[in-house]
Amino acid sequence: MSPDDAPAPERLARRLAWGIVVGGGLAFVLAAWWWVPWGWVPGVRVEAVDAGVLFTPEQVARAEEYAGVRRVLGWVATVLSLLVAGWLAFARSGQRVWRWVPGPWPVRVVLATAVVLAVGRVAVLPVSVLVRRRNLDYGLTTQSWSDWGIDVVRGYGVDLLATGLALLALVGLARAFRRLWPVLVALGAAVLVLGGSFLYPVLVEPVFNDFTTMPDGPLRSSILELADREGVDVDEVLVADASRRTTTLNAYVSGFGDTRRVVVYDTLLDGLTAEQAEVVIAHELAHALHDDVLLGTTLGALGALAASGLLGAVLLSPRVRRRARLTGPGDPAVVALVLFAVALGTLLASPVENGISRAIEARADVTSLEVTGATDAFVAMQHQLATRSLADPEPPAWSRWAFASHPTALQRIGLLEALGLAWDFDPATDGSNASAGSREE
Repeated sequence: MSPDDAPAPERLARRLAWGIVVGGGLAFVLAAWWWVPWGWVPGVRVEAVDAGVLFTPEQVARAEEYAGVRRVLGWVATVLSLLVAGWLAFARSGQRVWRWVPGPWPVRVVLATAVVLAVGRVAVLPVSVLVRRRNLDYGLTTQSWSDWGIDVVRGYGVDLLATGLALLALVGLARAFRRLWPVLVALGAAVLVLGGSFLYPVLVEPVFNDFTTMPDGPLRSSILELADREGVDVDEVLVADASRRTTTLNAYVSGFGDTRRVVVYDTLLDGLTAEQAEVVIAHELAHALHDDVLLGTTLGALGALAASGLLGAVLLSPRVRRRARLTGPGDPAVVALVLFAVALGTLLASPVENGISRAIEARADVTSLEVTGATDAFVAMQHQLATRSLADPEPPAWSRWAFASHPTALQRIGLLEALGLAWDFDPATDGSNASAGSREE
C-alpha cells in the first residue's frame, strides 16, 4: 500500500507527525542558537594545552592504556546493542523471542517490553563484565560483584518501569486516537521530560545512592556562602555514598525550584583539598546560576517533541511496518521497533547533545574561576579529577566531538589561557608546590 492509498486517518496522522518533526526541530534549533553559550570564551578561541603541562608521561600512558580499551569496549557494546535491537525488531527469528507473549494488548506490551529489554541487557552483559573487571584492575571501583549485580537489576527495573509506561501510553493513544495520536504522544514526551527534572532527584537517584544531609562545618558553610555569592537558592546540601561503587570524584546540582540540591560525592570530600572542593562546588552552583537544568530540560523537551514526531512518521511508514510485520502503530508488537528506533536516534543525536553539554560545562568553569579566583586550585583539581578517573588527556577528535559531554582537562586549562589568568602547577608533585589562587590582574 502506497502512502496515497492509506486510509484518511492515517494520512492525517502522517502529516501531523512530519509537522511535529519540522516544528519541534525548528524550535530546538532556535532555542539552542539563542540560549546555549557556544563561545566558551567570547571572542577568543580556546586551545587545549600540552599534556605535559598537567600530567607526567607515566600518567598519560596509564590513562591512554585504560581509556583506549574502554573506548573500544564502549563501541562494541553500542554496536552489539543496535544489532540485537534490530534483530528483535525485524528478523523473524528475533521476533519469535518475544512475539509469543499472551494476553490483552496492555499485558502484551508490558511483557514484550520486559523480554526485549532483558535480551538487550543480557547481550551486552559480557562487555559490561569486562568493563567492570577493568575498572577493578585499575582501582576505579571498590564495589563488590554482588552489589554491582544488584545495581544491574535495579537499573533494569527502573528502565522497565519507565519504558513500559511510555510504550503503554504510545500504543494506547495510537489505538484510541487514530488521527491525533502523534500529537498526543509528542506532547506527552515533552511533558515527561519536564516532569522528570522535578521527579528524578527524589524518585530515581535514591534507588542507586543513599543521601545524607551534609553536617554543619567549614565545607557546608563555604557551599552556602558560595551559593549566596552566586545568587543561587539551594534547597539541600547532600552527601552521596558514591564510594561504595566508585573511586572517582564528583559533585552535581540536580532539579530546580523546590527540588534543587547540591550533591557531593563522599569521595570528593576525601580526595580534594577544601579549596579544590570549593572550585568544584562553585562550578556546580554556576549551573544553577545560569539555569542550566532549565536549559537542558527545555531543549530536552523540544528534542523529545521532534523525536516523537519522527518516531510517529517511522511507525506510520508502510515500508517499515511491512518489514517489521506490524498491522499499525497500535499493534502491541510495535515494542521492539520503537526500542530500536530510540536506540538508533539516541546514538545519532549524541554529537548535538554533547556539543551543547560541553559549551554549558565550559561556561560553568569560567564562572567558577570568576567567583573563586583560585586558579591554582582549579588546575590541581582538574589534574585530580582526570587522574582519578583515568580520563584520556587527548582522545581522538571524532570521539571527543561525538561522545564527550565535558571539555577535556587540557581544554579546561586552556580556558585559563584564553581568559589571561596565571597559574602554577607541577605535574611531578601533583601541584603540591603551587601557591593557591595565582591570578594575573
